Amino acid sequence: MPPDRIEHDLLGDRTLPGAAYYGVHTLRATENFPITGTPISIYPDLICALACVKHAAALANLELGLLPKPKAEAIVKACEEIGAGALANEFIVDVIQGGAGTSTNMNANEVIANRGLEILGYAKGEYRHLHPIDDVNMSQSTNDVYPTSIKVALTFGIRRLAAQMGYLREAFEAKAVEFADVLKMGRTQLQDAVPMTLGQEFSTYAVMLGEDEARLQEAAALVREINLGATAIGTGINAEPGYAALVCRRLSEVAGMELVTAPNLIEATQDAGSFVQLSGVLKRIAVKLSKVCNDLRLLSSGPRAGFGEINLPAVQAGSSIMPGKVNPVIPEVVNQIAFEVIGNDITVSFAAEGGQLQLNAFEPVIAHSLFKSISHLAAGCRVLADRCVKGITANREYLKSTVDRSIGLVTALNPILGYANASEVAREALETGARVADIVLARGLMTKAQLDEVLRPEVLTGTHHAPFRKKNLE
Repeated sequence: MPPDRIEHDLLGDRTLPGAAYYGVHTLRATENFPITGTPISIYPDLICALACVKHAAALANLELGLLPKPKAEAIVKACEEIGAGALANEFIVDVIQGGAGTSTNMNANEVIANRGLEILGYAKGEYRHLHPIDDVNMSQSTNDVYPTSIKVALTFGIRRLAAQMGYLREAFEAKAVEFADVLKMGRTQLQDAVPMTLGQEFSTYAVMLGEDEARLQEAAALVREINLGATAIGTGINAEPGYAALVCRRLSEVAGMELVTAPNLIEATQDAGSFVQLSGVLKRIAVKLSKVCNDLRLLSSGPRAGFGEINLPAVQAGSSIMPGKVNPVIPEVVNQIAFEVIGNDITVSFAAEGGQLQLNAFEPVIAHSLFKSISHLAAGCRVLADRCVKGITANREYLKSTVDRSIGLVTALNPILGYANASEVAREALETGARVADIVLARGLMTKAQLDEVLRPEVLTGTHHAPFRKKNLE
């Protein structure tokens, strides 16, 4: 192990482990913010994004003649390694920190500088040859590096979330096709309403997800507007004219995404609106996913003393005391993800509102909340598709029997019998338990042929217009 080294900052000297790639600023941050015990390395997207930003800045500064080529190449090489996953355990500052992300930025500057020094043939800490601030942080400020890195990282995560949402949507679409011929009773306010197919029910879940995929892409477009080049407050102080546009182009190339420079960098440096928008969309996704999971738990409840309409795949034993019990654990875990995302949205809202004047100091907790929401939703979509939706089966005969004995069939006869007659049929069915069809025939209100025609599944489920109306029987 190399001997310990001493580094200096404006507060004095500190001793660091000789093998450490982080420096004195990072060390002080770990002492100041022992909050969650979770380092920023838990979010590889953020570390990769920080490396992309520093990589792009080095290229821009080289192109502008501000950074010597050997230094730029060392920074670029170090960033490429870090972006590929190297030195992740050197990013040790807490995910929640004061200072508007300065500790995260300095952690990145120091790790990149010390790895760059090795590439150049120097020892860690020999900053006269490659400095964390003068060179790695050239033309930058935490106030443009940190939010830009968050946005790049969020874009990485949004891509994965969108892919998993599409995967889950396709699973529901497949079930909609499989259950297209399964007749059942629809319900409003948990009471029998009118017939539908189980396929129609599952198709709505697919449509809901598709709508949210579109909303997610809209939010993603806002996130790709960055303030890199704004430096401290948006005036671009200490950055060359043309740097902002140049570094945006280089970052787009390095990160593999289309980024745009905000038209007003002062506004963009203080405004967290795109984060609020994204968080709201994530909450929308969570709320609707949770509603779907509530339906799946309800429809599969029982299986004998509940609805029992569908069967969720059994993935584990459900009880330590009740033999044979199997619980809907996959929908339950997705419900809990939704609850967390809703809470994260409240955190983002308060943090965005709490910004003051030219900077929002609370972006660390915004980032932490959004990264959790995105990663957990993506995992939840995948698990729900693979461990639940794909294995769902329908209790076909039972569903058919519920339609046969439901008074909801009376609604389909309203246009033919008239509301008064239909109400009398419904009342008798409720009182006697007799089938609606049998009562209609016994009262001579329709012939069997007419009744059979009206009660065809395609008529009951809206895929074919009813063949009769009251005037046809008069």
